[in-house]
Amino acid sequence: MATHVITGAGSGIGAAVARRLHARGDDLVLHVRDASRAKELAARFPGARTLVGDLADPDRLSWAFSHQSLPDRVDSLLHIAGVVDLGPVGDLTAKSWRHQLNVNLISPAELTRHLLPSLRAARGHVLFVNSGAGLSAHADWSAYAASKHGLKALADSLRHEEHGNGVRVTSVYPGRTAGPMQAKVHQQEGREYDPARWIDPESVATTILMALDLPGDAEVNDLTVRPGR
Repeated sequence: MATHVITGAGSGIGAAVARRLHARGDDLVLHVRDASRAKELAARFPGARTLVGDLADPDRLSWAFSHQSLPDRVDSLLHIAGVVDLGPVGDLTAKSWRHQLNVNLISPAELTRHLLPSLRAARGHVLFVNSGAGLSAHADWSAYAASKHGLKALADSLRHEEHGNGVRVTSVYPGRTAGPMQAKVHQQEGREYDPARWIDPESVATTILMALDLPGDAEVNDLTVRPGR
């Protein structure tokens, strides 16, 4: 039975992936920001463990983890949590930049660092849910795109570093996907939100499970998923 550590399991793509893995009987360790969220997700996914630490404050993750038990074996670490705050460079504050870089880039690096021994022991898999913005930046997307471009660099470097340890590394680049984040993006863009126009989170979950379930003799490095309508 595989053990998966998942960030962002409360909604959207993360929730879809967690549901699929839970339904097939895998062990889940759900990363959450606080004790209240831990209680909520533990009730939603019976048998799942939780790992508490605020991704918005990566400097305190080491302290938070020192008061909890990290899993001895991790078959996959799934970085799915993310935040977005749009705006032109001339308007975005340093606070907005730091928040997006902390949650989308620095905390994934820090969480990976803490779990690498367990990933190496299992010859596991690190999967980053990136974004189309991690490949191309557009107006008003500078901070978010910068965090996702950085996440690509993190994944690429990690892949080269850990290849000899048998750790696989995958980046998934979804286009616009229906969910709370997309609703927020449309609100910030001043546009009406119609979830039917965008990718269903379950479709992205299918691609993620495909990468995870690939036999050990192969590895998906980069996977782009675009809206089909």
